[in-house]
Amino acid sequence: MQPSKFMSVFRKLFGVLLAALLLGGALKVGGDLGNDPVIEGSLKPEKVHREAAEEIVERLELHYRRLKFDDALSEQVLEQYLQDLDPNRLYFTQQDVKDFQPYRDQLDNQLRDGVLEAGYSIFNRFQGRLEDRLTEILATLEGGFEDWDFDGDGKVLVDRGEADWAEDQDALDAIWRGQLRNAVLSMRLNGTSDEEISKRLTNRYESQLSRVRQNTPEDVFQTYMNALAQTFDPHTNYFTPHNSENFDISMSRSLEGIGAVLQYEDGYTKVVRLVPGGPAAKQGQLNPADRVIAVAQGDEDMVNVIGMRLDEVVDKIRGPKGSKVRLEVIPAGRASEHDTRTIAITRNKVVLEEQAAKKEVIEVEHGDDTMKLGIIEIPAFYMDFNAFHRGDPDYTSTTRDVAELLVELRKENVDGLVVDLRNNGGGSLLEVNKLVSLFINRGPTVQVREAGGRVSVENDQYPGMLYSGPLAVLVNRYSASASEIFAGAMQDYGRALIVGDQTYGKGTVQTLLDLNHGKLKMTNAKFYRVSGSSNQNMGIVPDVTMPSLVDKESIGESSLPNALPWDEIDPAKYQRYQDLVPLLPGLRERHDARIGDNPEFVYVNQLRDLLNRANERQELSLNAKQRKAWQEDFDQRRLDIENALRKHRGEEPIEKMEDLRALEEQRALDPDSNDEPLDEDPYLRETGHILADMVSLLREQRVADERAS
Repeated sequence: MQPSKFMSVFRKLFGVLLAALLLGGALKVGGDLGNDPVIEGSLKPEKVHREAAEEIVERLELHYRRLKFDDALSEQVLEQYLQDLDPNRLYFTQQDVKDFQPYRDQLDNQLRDGVLEAGYSIFNRFQGRLEDRLTEILATLEGGFEDWDFDGDGKVLVDRGEADWAEDQDALDAIWRGQLRNAVLSMRLNGTSDEEISKRLTNRYESQLSRVRQNTPEDVFQTYMNALAQTFDPHTNYFTPHNSENFDISMSRSLEGIGAVLQYEDGYTKVVRLVPGGPAAKQGQLNPADRVIAVAQGDEDMVNVIGMRLDEVVDKIRGPKGSKVRLEVIPAGRASEHDTRTIAITRNKVVLEEQAAKKEVIEVEHGDDTMKLGIIEIPAFYMDFNAFHRGDPDYTSTTRDVAELLVELRKENVDGLVVDLRNNGGGSLLEVNKLVSLFINRGPTVQVREAGGRVSVENDQYPGMLYSGPLAVLVNRYSASASEIFAGAMQDYGRALIVGDQTYGKGTVQTLLDLNHGKLKMTNAKFYRVSGSSNQNMGIVPDVTMPSLVDKESIGESSLPNALPWDEIDPAKYQRYQDLVPLLPGLRERHDARIGDNPEFVYVNQLRDLLNRANERQELSLNAKQRKAWQEDFDQRRLDIENALRKHRGEEPIEKMEDLRALEEQRALDPDSNDEPLDEDPYLRETGHILADMVSLLREQRVADERAS
């Protein structure tokens, strides 16, 4: 062996030996090289886990990203694993993290060989730290906090995700004293009594401690494998056999629950999106980016779910049709995890009919003219796959429903059409391709690039357009996947103006692979527009942007760690119908002039600015007077913004923040009473004005072209 090669092997072996020593293990050498390193702690992998790890590594080598299993990947997996276990850096110390460093260039080799020593040893260390911390917290709460001082200048970080690891346990103790003080102060300022604060916090941490003590080798394996999978991209996930059953149920749409897509993030169960027509969407209180921290069945006591596996949370939320589930959630954008609200939802089935496209006609006064505007709302790209495969000619289909609506609107002689894709999270690729065909004569609809680099083009095979008139597509941040394919095609062909907010940016394709133990959902392709631009990460950028309350930093593909980047490929061969780009400066100028003093949009802009200022705080004061003064100022600004809109609408002003919260709760409990008619929707009405401007500018352009010729 050459000296340089010998030293390389020695360094690798030394790293393994050092890791074993630091974590209390021992690596057998000599005549027994095949044995795994000894694992620190009680939770240990089973044979099926080691075999599954080898298979997962083999499958991931075919991931779209084509990452190599080398030292660089090993480092990323370690960082991801520590992030998943301790996202806010509240349990591990600098010494713990230092002890894990020898693994930094070893995980690739271990995982390839089915060796899970690192994953289980690190998890066992974390579990010990967590159990000790929760026990200390409960002892502190038992001692009471009535005499705690809130007059000093102490502060706590809002987000500890980027903070340094604590130097030692004493430093962690100080951090946790601040965390508990912040919890008590936050709840006091919300009007919660000390007795109720003690009860709620004790229940939370007792529940969390009980859950931690029930961890199994399967839990560790799932967490470790998902740290590996998430290193490739956020849509690549490992499902244990139990999780695989939940995935199959949700995909078959037979799930009786609340109709929400959930994901695990930093110890919380986060709402990704609501299923159109589902109980949560209809009820109106739950929103994307809300975090679920507790679940109760009917009128039973809340069960804390912080740190609980996602499949367990799903099991608690899921239930028979007609039963009630209560969720305690941290609303999106709230700085404190103790500023929560409780939501009651009656479970029901999510059926295709609830997602069906529907139409309406509204009139928009535009200058001296009145525009008759057709609206087609498409909540999802749905298709009854079973009926389709049976050959049933009347199978449920988005395109078939929209085609019928277009025929009806044509009979009503509408002057323009808006396809409303707000909150449409996607669905059937086949349906979106067919829907594009209703609005173009013939041509490509979307390109798909596979992991190996091969590009395939989906085409519209049907000549002719069912609707060829003025068209706008209304989108928002929750418009994703298939919605982005449709909007992107309409923009590239020059068939429609895209209006609203920048879309989600989900431009990847996943496949579900069976394993000997569970399943792997893996990204294997990307969508590209006919122009060659990817939908991924960037989403669809509207031609004309509308004000939005959505925080793009917390919602959207670009907010997810390790998301695949935006890129481009060669364009497909297609023919634009018209070039709308020269019209955009004029359209935006007129739009900005209209909404600049429109109370509905002024309200959205002012409220978004207020929420941004609140979310930009990096620290929270532990001084009760300062904190109360900040809250009173925030509440007054919030009331001023609300009352300005109420004055415009001819409604009585609200005097106190408590009254506004009560009104919002009342609206949420009876969401149907708060549904405004489509002709009063400011976004639809403004889209109508933009469409009318487009028609006017195109007419002026044609006249100018005729004069020039």
